[in-house]
Amino acid sequence: MAIKHFLQFNDLNREELEYVFERARWIKSQFKAYQQYWPLQDRTLVMIFEKASTRTRLSFEAGMQQLGGSAIYLNTRDSQLGRGEPVEDAAQVISRMSDIVMIRTYEQEIIERFAANSRVPVVNGLTNEYHPCQILADIFTFIEHRGPIQGKTVAWIGDSNNVCNTWLQAAEVLDFNVHVSTPPGYEVEAERANLYGNDHYEEFADPMEAARNAHLVTTDVWTSMGFEAENEERMVDFADWQVDGDMMKVAAKDALFMHCLPAHRGEEVAAEVIDGAQSVVWDEAENRLHVQKALMEYLLLGRVK
Repeated sequence: MAIKHFLQFNDLNREELEYVFERARWIKSQFKAYQQYWPLQDRTLVMIFEKASTRTRLSFEAGMQQLGGSAIYLNTRDSQLGRGEPVEDAAQVISRMSDIVMIRTYEQEIIERFAANSRVPVVNGLTNEYHPCQILADIFTFIEHRGPIQGKTVAWIGDSNNVCNTWLQAAEVLDFNVHVSTPPGYEVEAERANLYGNDHYEEFADPMEAARNAHLVTTDVWTSMGFEAENEERMVDFADWQVDGDMMKVAAKDALFMHCLPAHRGEEVAAEVIDGAQSVVWDEAENRLHVQKALMEYLLLGRVK
């Protein structure tokens, strides 16, 4: 099978994504029933971190072990990558000693260069531009709770960051709509998001209007990693873009709330929302584990059933 990478959400088409979601459902059911399933026995995942992480490391490392394989953690500070070794050279070596690589870094260009020189699949664990594994988990969580996402409306409230960009890509591939509301100066950059057009998203100046009748309301921290120097300015700019109880009331009656975590209660989301009945953030966090297992299985083995 030709090497397939997952560097952006649209690297997989709709049919492939639906297969991954179905496999995630089955793999999760095995996990919950304490049934051993080791399709990746003797396979090795290398995890390369330049950005800090809790959920990404835990979900990939635990996931690979639960599939019968092993995971090796590399931090760029503790490897030759942090001492100036070219990304291309590192890719040649690492991919000869492993079966799949996950990278969590800054610029998307870094992971693209690595993948271009890799002999094994490469997965984007997060870059400044995209966070495809997070949106895999989010959509799988929506499907678990509400069924197919096609034709639904997702309200994105806050910064047009890597998570927002990936929601916009997902909407194009899976045929749903995204209502985006950002403060002035933080609008969607279609080219940076690598969008084909604007048929699947609409921008709103008023966040309440973006959330109106939405089936899912989601957000992220106001200051993403790498933008800490802007924190004070962002606290002022984003003050009116908090997801609170009033905002959830104008969404659809059965609307869900999601957040990729970590969250800052009292900033981008009110405690009453993230800890409330409409919130599925803990299911969403757990599902990183299950969809990433399904993704790794697919990238390494193709369709197994």
